[in-house]
Amino acid sequence: MSVFAKATAKRGARGIWTGVALAGAAALLLSACTSGGGSTTAPTEEPADTGDALPIEAGPRDLTLKVGQLAPQSGSLAVLGPPQIAAAKLAVDDINKADLGITLELVLRDEGDTSIDVATGSVTDLLSQGVSAISGAAASAQTRNIYEQVTSAGVVLMSPSNTGLDLSTIDDNDLYWRTAPSDLLQGEVLGNLIAEDGNSTLGIIFQNDAYGTGFAETTKKAFESAGGEVVAESSYNTGDTNFTTQISDVTAQSPDAIAIISFDQAKIIIPELVGGGFPGDKIYLTDGNRLDYSDVFAPGLIKGAKATTPGLDLATLGDFTDRLLEVDPSLTDFTYAAESYDNIVLFALAAYAANDTSGTKIAEYLRQISGSSGDGEKVTDFAQGAALLEKGEQIDYDGLSGPITFDENGDPTGATIGIYEYQDDNTSTRVN
Repeated sequence: MSVFAKATAKRGARGIWTGVALAGAAALLLSACTSGGGSTTAPTEEPADTGDALPIEAGPRDLTLKVGQLAPQSGSLAVLGPPQIAAAKLAVDDINKADLGITLELVLRDEGDTSIDVATGSVTDLLSQGVSAISGAAASAQTRNIYEQVTSAGVVLMSPSNTGLDLSTIDDNDLYWRTAPSDLLQGEVLGNLIAEDGNSTLGIIFQNDAYGTGFAETTKKAFESAGGEVVAESSYNTGDTNFTTQISDVTAQSPDAIAIISFDQAKIIIPELVGGGFPGDKIYLTDGNRLDYSDVFAPGLIKGAKATTPGLDLATLGDFTDRLLEVDPSLTDFTYAAESYDNIVLFALAAYAANDTSGTKIAEYLRQISGSSGDGEKVTDFAQGAALLEKGEQIDYDGLSGPITFDENGDPTGATIGIYEYQDDNTSTRVN
């Protein structure tokens, strides 16, 4: 059977995805109802006939947009910071070099993790500097801590890596968005992958926060729907450094496989787990801990282990990774880099479409430039999009992270979940 899953889903009344995962496809596709934005002042030139779409004013732009980025530079998720930061810098550089009437300034700040509140101070600083838009936070838990502070200031917030289920329905004044799919989707793929690999029983070690509990629940549901049984579940708290109890609780039930839903705590959990006799090739990881373990694990420790991560195969993105390495030569991982790049481009294109750099105006146009109106011309980079917008034409931006069409809750209506397998050197290679 295939190591991938396809799910068709539709949005319920409260914005929760429901669907059934089906084996045998190379992507996870979604369908959802979308809605256009509201009204705005009529332009000086007649826009194209776009039905319910907001009008695009033709003519050159002279805009300056200050964007903040909240990314983890410290804490348990710091591994995700460097690729997101490099991608944001690259996007800003590309937009400014295009010289099409909008200039971007990027302000970087650390989000830390939930063990110490760094994010609130960082957001306060970003808002004091007059940013109209913020890319971040990387962690769903951090977004829950800061979204009210951001959105109450009229600033638009877009995360490249939030996957928490409940974020679809937060009270955000239509100012919170994300380019990563929810954990419901990745959990379906992970649960089905574990079952497809021939495992009948599963143990789950997970982080006791909204990310971990939601992900564990959807993985369990998918695995059991595929005929398996979750025989043990054990959680730990953010900031914990000893996981002996969790490992003992799970291995005592002798599961065929163990899924670890964590951040960099996996660097401690995995060696202890394998050292206690559990086979490394029966471990399953996620986007939060699909790390390069070549410098911290003995060769072959987790050879054959598998992991899931949202996003397209970066090998299909041309020279994107090479360009990121020019920005930051130390990069060894590119997780959520494409989504981070797209966040900045989406901010810029929405501001360009609105001919306004305020956060509320950017938010008004985000669905439309992502293709929700259904009649925009496909574009794949900022320069293409801005050139059409300058003519007063509608666009449909499909970026480096794939087709981006936002639904009524600011969630992407389509996503690809990649499957990775660990090699002898404890690095992962995409296998589907």
